[in-house]
Formats: sequence, C-alpha cells, structure tokens
Amino acid sequence: MAKKNKLNIAVFKRLLSYWRTYKGLFFIAVSCTLLLAIIGPFRPWLIGEVVQKYIVETQNGEELLTWTLVILGILLLEGVLQFVSNYFSNLFAQSIIRDIRQQLMGHILKFRIRYFDKTPVGSLVTRLISDLEAITDVFSSGMMAIVGDLLMLVFVISGMFFVDWQLALLTLVPIPLLIMATRIFARVVRGTQMQESVQVTKLNTFVNERLTGISVVQLFGREKIEADQFDAINKDHRQAHVNAVWAYSIFFPIVELLSSMSIALLLVWGALHVSGRSSSEIESMYGTIFSFILWIYMLYRPIRQMADKFNILQRGTVRAERVFEILDREDVIQDRGTIDDCAFDQTIVMKELYFAYNGDDWVLKDINLDIASGQTVAFVGATGAGKSSIVNLIGRFYEFQKGEIRLGDVDLTEIDLTYLRKNVAIVLQDVFLFSDSILNNITLNDPDISRAQVIEASKAVGVHEFIMSLPGNYDYQVGERGGILSVGQRQLLSFIRAYVYNPKILILDEATSSVDSESEALIQRATEHLTKGRTSIIIAHRLSTIQKADKIVVLEKGELKEQGSHSELLKHNGYYKTLYEMQFSELEK
Repeated sequence: MAKKNKLNIAVFKRLLSYWRTYKGLFFIAVSCTLLLAIIGPFRPWLIGEVVQKYIVETQNGEELLTWTLVILGILLLEGVLQFVSNYFSNLFAQSIIRDIRQQLMGHILKFRIRYFDKTPVGSLVTRLISDLEAITDVFSSGMMAIVGDLLMLVFVISGMFFVDWQLALLTLVPIPLLIMATRIFARVVRGTQMQESVQVTKLNTFVNERLTGISVVQLFGREKIEADQFDAINKDHRQAHVNAVWAYSIFFPIVELLSSMSIALLLVWGALHVSGRSSSEIESMYGTIFSFILWIYMLYRPIRQMADKFNILQRGTVRAERVFEILDREDVIQDRGTIDDCAFDQTIVMKELYFAYNGDDWVLKDINLDIASGQTVAFVGATGAGKSSIVNLIGRFYEFQKGEIRLGDVDLTEIDLTYLRKNVAIVLQDVFLFSDSILNNITLNDPDISRAQVIEASKAVGVHEFIMSLPGNYDYQVGERGGILSVGQRQLLSFIRAYVYNPKILILDEATSSVDSESEALIQRATEHLTKGRTSIIIAHRLSTIQKADKIVVLEKGELKEQGSHSELLKHNGYYKTLYEMQFSELEK
C-alpha cells in the first residue's frame, strides 16, 4: 500500500509520451500558460505603481484613467489567454484520451473468450469510461495547471523580493506551515482517492451484473436482497467520497487562516513602520502594501490548489496504471496465420486433441475425428461432455493445449484469424442481439450486405412475414439484448444472420433447445436450407433433430465414445442408443 501512495514515475512518463502526437495543441496550451504566469504577477506590481503615483502622490485623474484602461486591457488579455489555455489543454487531453480509449477498446475486442469468463464486464466498463476520464484530468487540469502554478509562484516571489526583500521574508513566514499542511493533505487525499477508485469499480460491476440478469433477480424474488447489497456497496462508495470531503473541509480553512496571517504580518509591518515617520514616508509605502496584498492572495491560491492538482496527477496515474495493465496484457488469440485464401471444402481433421480451461483439467481428451467436406455432423452427449468446446476450438475462440486441428493439409493456426471466422458461422443457443434495428442485427452493419439480401434470406428462413408485421419492419428496434423478441424469434434472426454471411462452415450450437414447436419447424426448415452444400456441425439436445445427419459423434466426459449414422448407432447397445431410448421414453410419458 505504501508504494501505491507515491506517484508512479514510470507510468507517468508513459502517459506523457502521448503528447508527441499532438505537439501543436500542447505548445499552444503551454505558451498561454507561460504568458499567464508572467502577466499575472506583473499586474499587482503595476497596480501598486499606479496607486502610488497617480492616487497617493499626484492625484492625476487623466493618467489614472489611462493606466486604469491599461490594467483593464491586461485583465482582458489574461481572460483571453485563460480561455485559449483551457480550450487547447482540454482539446489536447481529449484527443489523447480518444486515442487511448480507441486503442484499449481495440485491444479488449481481441482478447480470448477465456479472459471474459473471468473478468466482470463492469470492471472493463470502468477502465474504458471512468478511468480514462480521470486520465483526461492529468493533461487538462493536472499537469498544465501545476506547471502554470509553479511558474506563477516563481514570478510572484521574485516580484516580492524585487520590491522589498525584508517585507517578502516577513509575509512568507507562514509558508512552511502551509507546505506541511499541504503534504499531509495530499497523503490523506491520495488514500481516499484509491478507496474511491475501488468502490467505483465495485459499484459498476454490481449494477452491470444485476441489470443484465434482472430476469433472474425478479424470477427468484431477490429484489430486496439485491437492493440491500447495493445499499451496502453504495454506502462504502459514499464514505470514500465523504473521507475526501472531510480532508478538503479541514485543509481549505487552514489555507485561509495562513493567508490571513500573511496579511496580518503585512499590516503589523505597516503599523510598525508608521511610528515615528513623516507623512511623505508613510505615503511612499501605500503602493508597496497594495501590491503585496494582491501578491499574497495570488501566492496562496496556487499553493492551495497544488495539493489538489497533485492528487489529480496521482489519481490519473493510478487509473492509467490499471489501463496500461490491460493494454500490456497478452491475452489475445495468437494470430500468426498468414493464409487468407484457402479452400474450405476440405476435410476438418482433429488428431490427438486435448483441451482444458484450467491447467490439466481436461475437457477434451485424445479426440481423433474427421469431418468431411459438405458433411453434416452432429455432436451429442451429456452436459459438460465437451460438445461446445469442440466448436469453440474450430472458431479459435479458445486455444487447445495438445494435438492439432487441420483443414485438409493446412493447420488451423496458419489461417488468418479474420479470414477463418469470416468463413465459419456459429448459431448459438443463447442469441445475443444488440440494441439496434433488426436489419443492423442481421448485417452487423456490414456495408457489403444489402437490404435486398436480408429480405431474400428472411424469406428463405420463413421469417419475412413476421418481420413485416412489426412497426418499422426491418428497422424495428429490438431493445437491449433483443429482449422485446421471443427466444424463438431471436433464434430465427441469428439464422438469417448466418445465411447472409454465406459461411463455408456452419455450426449450430443447440439452436432448437429452447424454442417452441412452431419456431422449431421454421428453424428445421432454415437448417436444411443452410446446411445444403456446406460443412455443418450441429450440437444437439433433441436427438429427433439430428437423425438425418451424415455422422453422429457421441462424447462422454471429454472422450469420443462412438461415431456413425443414426441407424448404425442404434444397431448396438452403446451410449447413443441409451441416450435415444432415455429421451424417447420421457417423451412417451
């Protein structure tokens, strides 16, 4: 924890390396910040001189008016520079964050499915949204502001010593106390910000999971329980913010007290110097005191904000460390394949194939299997037998540990990953639809697929009339995850999606296990249409749907037990016949 309380210099340097992409914006912002740091401290000195010469000494109204207009012009210039500095600082920051967010999202999209099995979606949302927003502040209001404040301090203190070094030393007496208070404040706030970051991730993860699984929450009557759990997490989140507010509520009054002490010392000095001096000598002090009062307020403001700005750097660096941890993570499918033009009408060969999700806990063991081109092969077996694992390996969503999978004589890993997946379509049991139109969910916004092709595919599958009955027909918004549609309707849309992409290899993963009889009839029709002339792999729950398959492969605890046609497997008392008799005896009951 102690290490976490210090600014991670390596991460901070890596963040700063992004500035090179937008040098122009950076130099404009820095130039404006530098000019503000010079003009700001110059103005109190000028005001003091004007007060001394044209109010105290000469009472020259015309000159006073002229110089007042000059000072107003300087104030206007400061305002313009402040606007330009803020605008280009934020533009610079947002441009960098846009690039990092794009890079992060692109990297996450390439991760193995295994990574998403273990990582809550809410934590990834936090990295992409909240964490990157915190990093934005590093460039816009953190680093730039600290540079400007430090320069401001240098010029203010230089001006004070230039005018009267003794008075400068006197008014700076409270500064060591302020520096100590600032260090304590910075340490406390760093801890609270780390707590806040942890609580934000917990809150995002909890909300994301509960809203995604709202049907389960309501089905089992867990509304009160989940609300109570949320209340506990929300209280921790609030407490993290309250701890930070508590630190600020103590620190800022201390700063105001110390700045008032500097003013008091200035007034004491003035009172002591009045005693025994002539009126002309007293009058000569007015301009100096006026300038020093303005300088003191200008001095304490950046020091007061310095701790806050440093904590912005700290918070941004901590968040950046978490973002870079994902960017540096080598958890993507290794796409070493260079072949982007090969014949998919070849036999798929699995030889001595072993696969495990964790360690040596083998899900598939010594699988030896040939799937001939144009053949329809069905996989059956109990839950956990390894059926879905095989199709995931063909699509290279997971990597096997031992053995090989070939397409003819070509190793599957030698084929370009994008090209491979473009020629393999998987229709899953649990269909995911985006919160978009039916048309876009079918085409996935691919400009090469026309509306006419989608309509043709819908007619082939037998869903065209249903879609046309909806408000907006093919532009109908299906809602989040397609929740407005039934399970069968979502499944049929996934068949149309597979149809329009015209894959060479089709995989149906228990596509009819959760649909009604009417939808199943449409899906059977779509299956026959879709499997014609292409290699097809079907994972079946209902054995009645696969009796026409060219080959049926029986898996049991990750091992290949039997293979053959429906009639061949029923000729002897094996695993398939047992499954078949059990299923049909249940139907007869």
